[in-house]
Amino acid sequence: MTRVQAILTLDMENIPANFPEIIKHEQEVVAKWKEEGILENLFLRQERNGAVLIFKDIDEEKVKELMTTLPLYKLKKSVEYLNLIKQF
Repeated sequence: MTRVQAILTLDMENIPANFPEIIKHEQEVVAKWKEEGILENLFLRQERNGAVLIFKDIDEEKVKELMTTLPLYKLKKSVEYLNLIKQF
């Protein structure tokens, strides 16, 4: 089973005043992806400067397209994508 992991790092030095509103909208978007069955896991980074998202049943290009629709994407410092094969 193929998975794509997206590692999002935020630019914490340039967080806007409306950050709580952005987070609320972000949660709505990822909840929709979870409901659609394309987002398998979401992990917040311990440093609180980003997240790790694991997508399933879609390719890397589609993941990249979806990631650009995240409200937090505009605040990104970097995004790394890894193609994975789930063993168990």
